[in-house]
Amino acid sequence: MSSIKVLIVDDHPVFRQGLRDVLEMDESINVIGEAADGDVAAEMAYEKQPDVILMDINLPTVNGLQVTRKIKSQLPDIRVIMITGYDDAEQVFHALNAGASAYCPKDITPELLVGIVHEVYKGNYVVNERTMTEEEMLNWKDQKIGRFSGPLATDVEDLFNPLSPREMEILEHVTRGLSNKEIAFKLGISHQTVKNHMTAILRKLRVDDRTQAAVYALQHGWVRLDNTRS
Repeated sequence: MSSIKVLIVDDHPVFRQGLRDVLEMDESINVIGEAADGDVAAEMAYEKQPDVILMDINLPTVNGLQVTRKIKSQLPDIRVIMITGYDDAEQVFHALNAGASAYCPKDITPELLVGIVHEVYKGNYVVNERTMTEEEMLNWKDQKIGRFSGPLATDVEDLFNPLSPREMEILEHVTRGLSNKEIAFKLGISHQTVKNHMTAILRKLRVDDRTQAAVYALQHGWVRLDNTRS
């Protein structure tokens, strides 16, 4: 049996080392690299072509959902396991829609984590310790989505869709207190374009205003206030 090549993405060195120690106890798993932020993770994915990536969500530069979406759009055979401290039901849907094959909390046991690596490598999906085929996962999403959309929802297909790179960029600026006019000036786009993006962001996050959108992004680890962008 060929070894499973794994890339670890997390900005905490001690946690990365812990993951490496756990995974390398399994002789069939080979940790081929580590990345501490989203941009480096994307570069290493293209360079090293891992089979599986363990991906945190709350990362410097670019969050894990954005990186996953970018990697999967160009390297669809790579399997991504979201391993995060932001463990809530809505986040699971965001992760799956971004292209992840599994979602698990950081306090997962070593045995379970190793098992999930093997399952996603085989093409399966794992959520809440339940292993599913792709068809089963899609059916599971359909069954669960009603809890969030409600009986009168008309835009179910838009629920939990990943924000586009531009929408995420605008949301980051919102969390830093910039107005639509200031964001438009900073990004070199029109005020109306920013307003259009904000409308899409509010719809996708199912929130009523900019403040709620900012709180949502921070609570889910999508934005780090210590990030610096030129």
